[in-house]
Amino acid sequence: MSVPLTLTRRGLVAGAGAAALVGPRQLRAEAARPAPPAVDLGQPRHGLSSFGELAYPADFAHFSYVDPAAPKGGAFSAQLDNTLGNQNFDTFNTLNIYVLRGDGAAGMNLTFDSLMVRAFDEPDAVYGLVARSAALGADGLSYRFALRPEARFHDGSPLTAADVAFSITMLKAQGHPTIAQTIRGVDAAEVDGADVVVRLARGFSRDLPLVVATLPIFSSRYYAARPFDAATLETPLASGPYRLRQFEQGRFVVFERVRDYWAQDLPVNRGRSNFDEIRYEYFRDRDVAFEGFKARTFTFREEFVSRIWATGYTFPALVDGRVKRETQPDETPSGMQGWWLNSRREIFADSRVREAVGLAFDFEWTNANIMYGLYERTTSYFVGSELAASEVPGAEEEALLAPFRGRVPDAVFGEPYLPPRSDGSGQDRKLLRRADDLLRAAGCRREGSRLLLPSGQPLVIEFLESQPTLQPHTQPFIRNLGLLGIAASFRIVDAAQFQRRSEAFDYDIIVRRFGMSPTPGELLRVLFGSQAARTPGSNNISGVASPAVDAMIDAALAAASRRQLVAACRALDRLLRAGHYWVPMWHKPSYWLAYWDIYGHPPAAPRYDRGVPDTWWSKEAAARATRDGR
Repeated sequence: MSVPLTLTRRGLVAGAGAAALVGPRQLRAEAARPAPPAVDLGQPRHGLSSFGELAYPADFAHFSYVDPAAPKGGAFSAQLDNTLGNQNFDTFNTLNIYVLRGDGAAGMNLTFDSLMVRAFDEPDAVYGLVARSAALGADGLSYRFALRPEARFHDGSPLTAADVAFSITMLKAQGHPTIAQTIRGVDAAEVDGADVVVRLARGFSRDLPLVVATLPIFSSRYYAARPFDAATLETPLASGPYRLRQFEQGRFVVFERVRDYWAQDLPVNRGRSNFDEIRYEYFRDRDVAFEGFKARTFTFREEFVSRIWATGYTFPALVDGRVKRETQPDETPSGMQGWWLNSRREIFADSRVREAVGLAFDFEWTNANIMYGLYERTTSYFVGSELAASEVPGAEEEALLAPFRGRVPDAVFGEPYLPPRSDGSGQDRKLLRRADDLLRAAGCRREGSRLLLPSGQPLVIEFLESQPTLQPHTQPFIRNLGLLGIAASFRIVDAAQFQRRSEAFDYDIIVRRFGMSPTPGELLRVLFGSQAARTPGSNNISGVASPAVDAMIDAALAAASRRQLVAACRALDRLLRAGHYWVPMWHKPSYWLAYWDIYGHPPAAPRYDRGVPDTWWSKEAAARATRDGR
């Protein structure tokens, strides 16, 4: 299965490296290890990783976190809980999910193969699928992927080097901006006999070869008669373990397992893709979706609403054991969820105004009164990992930041910014006075009950959303902003309008959650790079455009060791936190899972993923296999 640039339940992640999430204990252990021996990337290898190490040998039989004897059959169904490319949670109007146009259907990534696939028990490793091997060229700027001759599309036509080269070229030229930006360091993808040679620009980021290796592969023959970037409800020709069987626009989408899938016996696929059918249901309201789960409209649910998790799981099927509920530990970096402030707009051009807005949010009151005390405050862009800045800068961080002294806030060179802890009253007067002081220092002034910007315009803020889930959390925030003279409102628009406005940066504040890798690469440019800030549809939603930030990103992408990577990311974290580009929300150290008792799964999920539905199977299929003696 391909693992493209992805907006998951955690947010946006890029290719192989960004999906690899580890906990702080493991990161400290890894940082303490001696450096691995140098790897000769000039020799063909069965996999790739950011720093060269691979856990699985060339003759491995299957990933350690799967059951290679898992039975095939049965059905899996879930509410849509992750998105890719141009998808959103509420509806869809196109099956082309890798371009900017339209709202893409859930699960279409299941239908596409890639050169290599992620190993979810390693931080940043990929292993051969369509490509049986990869090798770094003598020039140090090219990778040669040797393809498996048996690779086939669903119509039986061969998947060739020309298709791979076409796919990379088109994604860079016409793909969704989040993908195109991530692979902008690709100079060319060329056919050389049965191989594909990908030529990279000098200074390419460390994880770019892994990103390229996990891009979806399209049929060049299919698109010879069709525009690549069109929104369409025609099923695209693909080659993966599933094909689209049925859909009803905006309501559901159903995929069927390809029984003669060309790669089903490869080591990277054993024990995976076990269900004959995978179905995703769309709901515009989370409470309605929960009622659908209780009625068995769908049978797997990851819970994200603390109110429902704390009070809703008392229905008969849960009590009598027909529904199971699990809390799985999550030791991965928790990602970045928050209210993101659009610094492109006059109202948020001054970081002091942005900081003042953040002081009006009372997390302690919100957590206790709305979220049942189940969450922790997010404080860093890399919370939960060693990449998060702490204390004063170390020598390596200081060296990276020193050229920008006087051009960045002095606070960058001290303790990193932490959101202050409130008194939990909901209206902490001390913090509101501090916010008022910041606003006045920024040149704002009160006129009656209104706060005016230095230009004389009223400071008016709109929180833009596509669903009401966070309205209870936002309204107390809005009331506190009102005490400061800021006129704030909460506006809900339909999913299509929300998508359009997000892509055009037409908002004051929106909520987003982005996943972060322990080995981040090009994703950093997508989220915080100056070029991305100017690119419509990008995920630099706060409009961060800073030479110092760009320099720290460059340092992170050029890091030759984990130590260098950690220093660059900590320096980046300091800059972003001092810039007050977001109001950080909250995170939880566990997954909340609920499912009807019709599924089996390996004893433990892979360290860096839930493994659902990838490694799960149907109990009915297992029972049938036992009866049949298989």
